[in-house]
Amino acid sequence: MGRRARREQARAEKKGQNRRTPPRGVPAQTSAGTSRAVNEAASAGAWWKPRWIADIFSELKRVTWPSRGEIANLTGVVIVISIILGLLLGGFDLLFSWVVEQVLF
Repeated sequence: MGRRARREQARAEKKGQNRRTPPRGVPAQTSAGTSRAVNEAASAGAWWKPRWIADIFSELKRVTWPSRGEIANLTGVVIVISIILGLLLGGFDLLFSWVVEQVLF
């Protein structure tokens, strides 16, 4: 299927779909039942355990955590780069202090 055919197919599908979002400038219409259900769902849960805490835990379950090897490798990279930059900055500091001493004294 060529590019033109894909575009025509996408346009045909787009025309066939009902527009779910209103155009800009037009306020969205909501029904009272829908907003009531949303409010009840948002307030679900115990008062001592807010919904956002449960959301945090559910997001943390979905995170792809790095393996021990990746952590060790990245930690090594950070340490090496920190040492290199520290030596570089220390060298520039010594160089500039020597230049200032030569100019002033």
